[in-house]
Amino acid sequence: MKIRPYSSNDWADVERIYAEGIATGLATFETQPKSQKNWEIGSIPGSTLVLEDTGVAGIMGWAALWPVSSRSAYAGVGEVSLYVGAHARGRGAGKILLSGLITTSETLGLWTLQAGIFEENTLSVSLHEKCGFRIVGVREKIAALHGAWKNVVLMERRSKLVDS
Repeated sequence: MKIRPYSSNDWADVERIYAEGIATGLATFETQPKSQKNWEIGSIPGSTLVLEDTGVAGIMGWAALWPVSSRSAYAGVGEVSLYVGAHARGRGAGKILLSGLITTSETLGLWTLQAGIFEENTLSVSLHEKCGFRIVGVREKIAALHGAWKNVVLMERRSKLVDS
């Protein structure tokens, strides 16, 4: 497996993996992937990564950071998105991507990463904990997906390398 920066040529795989995550009902309140343009211009520049399987053509997963606010005081805080394709789950791809995203975030000068994870997505909560995130709290019934209210676990990781 090889992690590298995202390229616009990766979009077809990224969009497919994004759609697979949406279909699980465990990943996001979104019901369809963002457009390529919105995905590329909305993320924090230089933060998007893909993971390739060196033995097979194609992308296994992707990770990106999004600004949490347009206010300058929050410039050092990024929100994590991490998606692993159905064909790559259970192979350590998520940990490789999240670890790479943490390193990238610190290179970009971010001091805090946050993640909002559906409460029932216990594998993602566990992965984030293994990578140094802590649970800050649970946002109860914050929004509905397909008519069902969802609780979201709010997690954060503070950098030990970047001073806040």
